[in-house]
Amino acid sequence: MPATGALFGLAYGDAMGAPTEFWSMERIEREYGPAGPTDIGTGRVTDDTQMTLAVADAVTAVGRPLRPEPFTGALRAAFLAWARHVEPFRAPGSTCLRACANLSHPEVAWPDATLIGSKGCGANMRVAPLGLVDDPQWAGAAQLQAALTHGHPTGLAASELTAYAIRLLRDGAAPADVPGALRQRAHEQRTVYREDWLADLWRRSDAATPEEFIARGWDECLAVLDRLDAALRAGDRRADPCAVTGEAWVAEEALATSLLCFLLFPDDPVAAIGRGAASSGDSDSIACLAGAYAGAAHGMAAWPGEWAGRVEYADELRRYGAAWDG
Repeated sequence: MPATGALFGLAYGDAMGAPTEFWSMERIEREYGPAGPTDIGTGRVTDDTQMTLAVADAVTAVGRPLRPEPFTGALRAAFLAWARHVEPFRAPGSTCLRACANLSHPEVAWPDATLIGSKGCGANMRVAPLGLVDDPQWAGAAQLQAALTHGHPTGLAASELTAYAIRLLRDGAAPADVPGALRQRAHEQRTVYREDWLADLWRRSDAATPEEFIARGWDECLAVLDRLDAALRAGDRRADPCAVTGEAWVAEEALATSLLCFLLFPDDPVAAIGRGAASSGDSDSIACLAGAYAGAAHGMAAWPGEWAGRVEYADELRRYGAAWDG
C-alpha cells in the first residue's frame, strides 16, 4: 500500500516535526536526545497535511485525466476552503494566506493572484497526491498546484521533482537511484514551459521568454541536487540535515533536505522522519516529505501500527490512500 503509506507517513512526519519547528539543534537535543523525536505525540498536524488533503480533494473532484481548467477551479475552491477555516496554531504560511486572499476574488485570474516572487516550501510540501495518482498529466498538475500560490519557477520545478521522487519510490525504484533520476529529469525538462497548465504566468516575471523563466527554476534545483550529493557522500547521520542542503524554507531546499533525511535512513522510516524533525530548519515540512518518500517506498507496514489511531485526519488519509492503491 504505497499510497496509503506515503500519505500517513507525510502526516506522521508533520506531527513529529511540528513541535521542533524554529528550535535550535541544542534545544532539540536537550529535549529529545541526539536522535531526535521518535514518536508523533498527540498526532496533531500542521497546514502541511491540511493542504496536502486540499490537493487530494481537488484531484478527486475532477476525475481523470486531469485537465488544466477544471483542476484549476477545484484547487482554487479547495485552497479557499482551507484558508477560511485554518487555525492559527497550524502555523499556516504567509504566502499561502496572501495568495488565497487574492484568489478569493473571482474576477482575479490566478496568475495575477499568485505571488510571483515566492518559492517557499508551501509549493511542494503539499504535492504528494500528484506523485501517487495514476494520471498522464501529473507533472503539469504538480506545477499548477504550486503556481496558484507560489509563482516562482523554482517552486514549480521543485514541486514536479518532489512528486517525481514519490512516484519513483512508489513504483519500486531503489532509493539510491532517485537523486540521479531527478537530475536527469531536471535536464530533460529545463526549457519546457507547460503553457497549457501555467498560462501566461511567466509574463509576470522579468524573464524575456517562457523558456528563460522556467529554466531558472530547474537550474536552482540542479544546484541543490549537487548539495544533496555532497551531503550523501559525507553520510553523517548525526549532523543537522540542514547544514549542507539548507533549512527548507524554500522549495528546492525542502526537496533536497527531506530527501537527504530519507536517504540517510532508507530502511528505517521512523528514523528518517525523526532526523527531519531534529533539524534546525522547517522541521515539519522536512519530516513530512521524508515520511512521504519512506511510505511510498515501504508502504503502510513501515509505520508503527498504533500511530494510525492517533494522527489527525486518519479517515481522509486512509480513504485517499485506498483509492490510489487500487
